[in-house]
Amino acid sequence: MTRSRTIEIVAPSGYPPDASAFERAIARLRADGHRVLGEELAQRRDLRFGGTDAERTNDLNRLADPGRPLPDIVLAVRGGYGAVRLLDSLDYAGLERRLAGAPIAICGHSDFTAIQLALFARAGIVTFGGPMLASNFGAEAVSAFTLEHFWRALEAPEFTVSEHVAQAEPLQAEGTLWGGNLAMIAALAGTPYMPRIDGGILFLEDINEHPYRVERMLYQLHLAGILGRQQALVLGDFTGGKLSPYDNGYDFSTMLEQVRAVSGVPIVQGLRFGHCADLVTLPFGARAQLRAGHDGFSLTVTGHPTLR
Repeated sequence: MTRSRTIEIVAPSGYPPDASAFERAIARLRADGHRVLGEELAQRRDLRFGGTDAERTNDLNRLADPGRPLPDIVLAVRGGYGAVRLLDSLDYAGLERRLAGAPIAICGHSDFTAIQLALFARAGIVTFGGPMLASNFGAEAVSAFTLEHFWRALEAPEFTVSEHVAQAEPLQAEGTLWGGNLAMIAALAGTPYMPRIDGGILFLEDINEHPYRVERMLYQLHLAGILGRQQALVLGDFTGGKLSPYDNGYDFSTMLEQVRAVSGVPIVQGLRFGHCADLVTLPFGARAQLRAGHDGFSLTVTGHPTLR
């Protein structure tokens, strides 16, 4: 059982469409002894967003206030869309002064990837790709796998994620671990909010994207020179893409072979990360050692902020 933590909720993207999931998550976290801040965000909305741009920006910028106690965990309500609208207004200098190297875990995935990219590119802040309040902590049945990996990533200075999924080729690599939602990473390519990471290990996920759309986004990263600077791609959950008779055998596997051929970057599959019930938590910006072979792969992570 983890110790009691202060968890602050932020809503940089959409509002929670299911009030019961939000309430379940708050109740569960409090029942486990945690102090939860930001319950009022359940009622805040503007159009399809979890508040106005100014309100959602302030959710993050107030973390830079030196007169305000820092929470242990900053947890995104959900993804959706809207985080990109905040990037020009974040107080990167203030957030860097307050948060870089601090024992704080800023966590989310999906659209939240835009915030993670920007914080690392502009302020060097390491965040966590992992569960969110409504969809994960507020699920009707919370995944024990997700909870175990979440707390281990936040509290252990070194941890290993492993899967017994056979890989196409043996691989050993070490570098900066980074990534998240493919659509968000592709959208920020060529902007000041895309970090320059050489020799990295890039983990990716997405949902409801046809293989050709995934290929198009990967080609964007390839043509922008981003893929070629990585030691490996580690693919998470890519469910929901629907094929049609027009595809004539063009599926996800066929698409990946094309990406392997054109980019020359090794690709590892089977990471439990993304829009799925069971997901690991990964520090964006930490160091990682990747070993893959015919019996599976392991990813050992160090150098990330851990909760005291």
